[in-house]
Amino acid sequence: MVKPKVGINGFGRIGRLVLRAAVEKDSVEVVAVNDPFISIDYMVRKFNIE
Repeated sequence: MVKPKVGINGFGRIGRLVLRAAVEKDSVEVVAVNDPFISIDYMVRKFNIE
């Protein structure tokens, strides 16, 4: 079965929770995270902290 591809719009609390659930369950493929107000380094740091 093909996994659905999703994009996450915003990387606040909800966006990080959605990404974490997608990584843990491996049921969807996250192809993009859109948040023009933060850098990739900040995204990684916030994702690792939570």
